[in-house]
Amino acid sequence: MQDIINKAKVLTEALPYIKRFYNKTIVIKYGGNAMVEERLKESFAQDIILMKYIGLNPVVVHGGGPQIGQVLKAMNIQSYFVQGMRVTDRATMDVVEMVLGGKVNKEIVANINRHGGRAVGLTGKDGGLLTARKMEMTAVNPDTLTPEIIDIGLVGEVETVNPAIIEALEKNNFIPVIAPIGAGLNGETYNINADLVAGKVAGALRAEKLILLTDVEGVKDKQGRLISTIDVRRVADLINDGTITGGMIPKVNCCLDAVEEGVAKTHIIDGRMEHACLLEIFTDKGIGTAIARF
Repeated sequence: MQDIINKAKVLTEALPYIKRFYNKTIVIKYGGNAMVEERLKESFAQDIILMKYIGLNPVVVHGGGPQIGQVLKAMNIQSYFVQGMRVTDRATMDVVEMVLGGKVNKEIVANINRHGGRAVGLTGKDGGLLTARKMEMTAVNPDTLTPEIIDIGLVGEVETVNPAIIEALEKNNFIPVIAPIGAGLNGETYNINADLVAGKVAGALRAEKLILLTDVEGVKDKQGRLISTIDVRRVADLINDGTITGGMIPKVNCCLDAVEEGVAKTHIIDGRMEHACLLEIFTDKGIGTAIARF
């Protein structure tokens, strides 16, 4: 009987959040182990469908780096990275588009639909959703100690977002699932970091929340303890003093940019936990790090 009562308490705890976020857009960047392990794939699909059924508007933006790497290896196409970005020539871009826009995107769509949802797969090229420009990257030449431009190929940044197609799908109760591929002004196809796409899409939609699923608990302090909330005004200090380091810096900056563009609250959470999205959105404590104006 106590287990049943505890379940009822969980539902009542969720009620004010359901009321608060009703008809609001939640953008979720889906990646990492949550896209690989079967139990996590199942729980993610269930989370997304539940959000939709109770009146939220989830929008999924997904990655797929490991899957791209596997196909490149099978096709004997060499792959290497510069400052964390995959160097993308035309042959690699063909594989990226095939894997992200085809295989991975359609698997996510099928999984959501199999559990009772109505998902629709998109890339940034559909409906003019994402206009991209070539990413400019520089590094210091060790011989001359001067910055030099590095050409990493068809890697892009988001120039503009046209949310009309997403808004049309939301109004008709579909769940958009977006692969991070954009089109240049001259018809080029660009591979774009999924975190960046999620942040820009969230900003364009004035989303209530941006949630980045990662393979870590969230942002931690120097003693390794989870920081549950970070005011955007503290971010620069936390980077400068070495609290936020490495691969967490671009994720936090992505959240910072999203808040600046109108997203109410952003979250970095552990996608290795089952039902991570529901636990972050509908419980008092949440499970990761929230970044916003507090």
